[in-house]
Amino acid sequence: MAQRVTVDVEFGVRVTKPGLAAIAVAAVHADTDELTVSAAGAPRSAELDHGTRAEMYDLPAGEHRVTYHGERTLCRAAAEPVTLADLARYTRPSRFCPSDRMAALKPGHDDRTRVRAIADHVHDRLDYVPATPEGRDAATTLKGGEGACRDFAHACIALCRAAGIPARFTTVYAPGLKPMDFHAVFEAGVGGRWLVFDATRLAPRPVMLRIATGRDAADTGFLTPLGCELDFLGATVFATTDAAPPPDDHDKPVVLA
Repeated sequence: MAQRVTVDVEFGVRVTKPGLAAIAVAAVHADTDELTVSAAGAPRSAELDHGTRAEMYDLPAGEHRVTYHGERTLCRAAAEPVTLADLARYTRPSRFCPSDRMAALKPGHDDRTRVRAIADHVHDRLDYVPATPEGRDAATTLKGGEGACRDFAHACIALCRAAGIPARFTTVYAPGLKPMDFHAVFEAGVGGRWLVFDATRLAPRPVMLRIATGRDAADTGFLTPLGCELDFLGATVFATTDAAPPPDDHDKPVVLA
């Protein structure tokens, strides 16, 4: 029986200079969802890559409460093909994934084995620390030996690209994640299709919901000032399923829902 995932997000902002902001928290392909921002008018929607939806709000000065509720019934998804455009975009170095400065790891004889070995290497090399400084790239993270989920994903992406394997950064809702928060994983092009991997191993991949996808974290922010100035006041995130999340066999390929 298909599982149903429910997502609830709430966060606050204090706007010190009025202006436009983009909010991208909607689960891709949600069956039903609703985003509200207190004391703001109707949004303008922008469709981004890979189904990501950003809502643009003109925010007046003051404190605002943002809430999102979404639901989706999971179904077996067909793997997205790796296009020529993907190859051109997702094998290049990017801001947080300087693959041109990384030594390639090439264990195994096929890309799936190599990606799995890269994820294992990063899992074993890094200690998971939920709160780490933003702005570090993959090379700095690997030298430091610790990181949050975005750092694990950046390290894997950079190593995949260094080995000639296309890889991209994806933010998700992850039922079973502890502590619960927005989560980051990576997708790699294996055998001409995109598969999802998570070097943190903190949540089961089969019940994750995509939020945003890009070259790295610079492309996937859930809150982006576009002329306004604001302070972020903290967030709560809940993602649950109507049944116990399944165990995740990391030897099996998984397509992100």
